[in-house]
Amino acid sequence: MKPNKVARAVKARKAQRAAAAAKLAFSPYRNFTREEWARLRADTPMTLKPSELEQLSGVIEELSVDDVEQIYLPLSRLLNLYVAAEQKLHAVSLEFLGRKDVKVPFIIGVAGSVAVGKSTTARVLKALLARWPDHPRVDLLTTDGFLLPNAELEKRGLMGRKGFPESFDADRLLQFLGDVKSGVAHVTAPVYSHVQYDILANQEVIVEQPDILIIEGLNILQAAEMPPGGGAIPFVSDFIDFSIYIDAAPDVIEHWYVTRFMRLRSTAFRDPGAYFHKYATVSAEEARQMALTLWRTVNLKNLEENILPTRRRAHLILQKAKNHKVQSVALRKL
Repeated sequence: MKPNKVARAVKARKAQRAAAAAKLAFSPYRNFTREEWARLRADTPMTLKPSELEQLSGVIEELSVDDVEQIYLPLSRLLNLYVAAEQKLHAVSLEFLGRKDVKVPFIIGVAGSVAVGKSTTARVLKALLARWPDHPRVDLLTTDGFLLPNAELEKRGLMGRKGFPESFDADRLLQFLGDVKSGVAHVTAPVYSHVQYDILANQEVIVEQPDILIIEGLNILQAAEMPPGGGAIPFVSDFIDFSIYIDAAPDVIEHWYVTRFMRLRSTAFRDPGAYFHKYATVSAEEARQMALTLWRTVNLKNLEENILPTRRRAHLILQKAKNHKVQSVALRKL
């Protein structure tokens, strides 16, 4: 069979499988409305004060008591159960192997598009989980720190694809996660500045065997390619014990991205050292058009090509409405 015929045959088989899958009634998720999910809070106490919610809120996302009580308290309860079960399994495995106890953090991944609210979700979970009695040490790390420095991105012609998988130092990120999961006492990670839009030279953050590590990033749920011969090619998702995908319609995220850009234009961008400082001095319309261009040529493209396809790999999906409120939750069946 000629190569072009083979390609057409493969494409046809994929289309047939996709059509067959679409007809299946089975879903790997159990779906909840906001109200149904809120009831799963049970007797989980509210441990955050109203004054703390303002500190945890995002640039354009204002947290409310209802958000915490109805969405994040049930989620923190679920995660607490997962962590407890993982700790028991770890203890049993060590007993079987006859090894001494090595503290291994439970890793939670928070994924989704730029401007969808990943950082807010990660901050709230860190605050709530740290107040459960069984795991007071919770660290939070963003994978932005593993982006290649701007100079290297420029050298490779990747500045226009910043945030895409190829713009990250994947080897260093995998080494970091491998060390964390191996129980290494002190693991360092680079620091990224959103103001300078670059890695901060000679600055590092240290992770010291937390009970829980929350990692937040764009592409953390991607699967590794399957190599010929079955060799091992690890990827970030291999190290994640529980994954959360923050979801919203692309046009809604676009609105949030532009709104956030315009808000930063009158705040962080006014710093002369800010990478986007020039947009603090142009007209509002010029700044808005630039924000739209950045969204449509970079961030939307990354969402469609790399981020959105990983959504159904998450253990839990939080679906947001236009007002940033989570309207439904999908939890993967065991």
